[in-house]
Amino acid sequence: MAEFRLETERLILRSWRDEDIDAFAAMGQDAEVMAHLGGVVDRDHAAADIARQQAVEREQGRCFWALERRADQRFIGFCGLRHGGHPGTPVASELEIGWRLARHAWGQGYAREAAAACLADGFATTDYPRITAWTVPANTASWGLMIRIGMRRRPDLDFDHPRFADGHPLRRHWVHAIDRPADAAPSGVQ
Repeated sequence: MAEFRLETERLILRSWRDEDIDAFAAMGQDAEVMAHLGGVVDRDHAAADIARQQAVEREQGRCFWALERRADQRFIGFCGLRHGGHPGTPVASELEIGWRLARHAWGQGYAREAAAACLADGFATTDYPRITAWTVPANTASWGLMIRIGMRRRPDLDFDHPRFADGHPLRRHWVHAIDRPADAAPSGVQ
C-alpha cells in the first residue's frame, strides 16, 4: 500500500512511520494531553497504538493518520478517519473522525485545519451519510472543535465507553455528527 499523504496549508496528514514512536510516546506521557483519555501511557502502549492504526489503514485505507507541520516536518499528533466504533454501542458502524495533538501544538488552529481536511476527504472518498466524533463531556476543547467544524450533538448516539466501569468519570461519551453535504456526491466506495 502506498503511503497516504494529504496536505493542507500548514499541515501534512500521512501514514505512520517507525520514527513517529518517540514523539507519540512523549504525547502519551503528557498528563494534560491524556487527561480525558484514561491517563498517561508508556512507550510500548504508544507503539502498539501506532501498530493498530497501521493495521486499520491496511484494512480500511484510512486511519487516524500522523500529523506533522509542513514548515519543519515536526510530528504534532494525529487526525483522521476510521470505520467502526465500539461493539455494542450506537457508534459501532459509524465513520469516526478523531484527533489528538501534542500540547505545544494546541491553540494554533491545527486541529481544526486537519479535521476540516479529513471531513472533506471522508465525504469525497466514502459513501457514509455522516461522520461522527465522540468525547467525554468534560473535554470541552474537543467537543468545542466538533461544533466549530459544523458537527451537531447527537444525544441519541451517546454511549457509555466499554473500557471504563460504571461511575468512572470517563465512561459517558457525547457524540457529535455532521451529515454529508448536499454537494458532496457519494464516491461509490466505503
